[in-house]
Amino acid sequence: MDEAPPVSWLGGPPGAGKSTVARLLARRHGLRWYNADAHTWEHRDRAIAAGHTAAITWERMPRAERWTAPVEDMVAMSLHHERGRMIVDDVRALPPSPLVIAEGTPVTPSVTGPPGRAVWLLPTAEAQHDRLGERGMTPGVGAFRLYQALRREIETQVEEYGGRKLVVDGRQSVADTVAEVEALFADALAEGPVAATAAERRRLLRYANRAVVSQHQQFDARPWAPEGALSKVYGFACECGHEACMADVNLAIADFPRLPDKGSPPVLALGHQVVRPAP
Repeated sequence: MDEAPPVSWLGGPPGAGKSTVARLLARRHGLRWYNADAHTWEHRDRAIAAGHTAAITWERMPRAERWTAPVEDMVAMSLHHERGRMIVDDVRALPPSPLVIAEGTPVTPSVTGPPGRAVWLLPTAEAQHDRLGERGMTPGVGAFRLYQALRREIETQVEEYGGRKLVVDGRQSVADTVAEVEALFADALAEGPVAATAAERRRLLRYANRAVVSQHQQFDARPWAPEGALSKVYGFACECGHEACMADVNLAIADFPRLPDKGSPPVLALGHQVVRPAP
């Protein structure tokens, strides 16, 4: 692409609520949601192809052993630092319109550019502890240790950089956090560009939905992946294209419409219909 799209960046550690906030803002304003988690496996494949030692080591390790390594080794094997540059490359390759809201844990101050275009959600230690527990993670072991280490590292980076931040202490509702981020991104949202038609909104919704499907398919293709990855039910965004629609459609990954996306049936919530242009 000769022209990269404008980007608003949303960073923070696991348990901060980044994906929820970015997804809602994208649907509300007609933005493209770039979800870094959905690109995890393609980023790992890039690192492996480049001969990255930590990526290769992680891929070859038995699954149980990955979470017993020293925490500094887990951070290295997570590719936290390397994936930031990959995310930038991904975003630059997107169409020049509309405005992108790009979120993910590897979205760090070193890759986001002008500080006015980035916000970090920083949960307190207690808030992150509670949210990870709600995901079924056990304190002090496995991914829990990695995610706590990433919180501490991101906090330090944002503080040193002087980045804009919102402290998440568990008392705010999702709506409260969305409103605060929305206010901080007010200038970018006003500048746009944003999707102006139902057809544009449908394409953006399919882009975000397809990214999630691809994420699970790439995980399922791993030789060590457990069976049943594609039977997982996910709340896909309704693709009716109505500007006020926030409905989700619970659907197994395996049941999502197959490629190519052009011409495939939209995923619709019960009672919703595709918005057609006025005659």
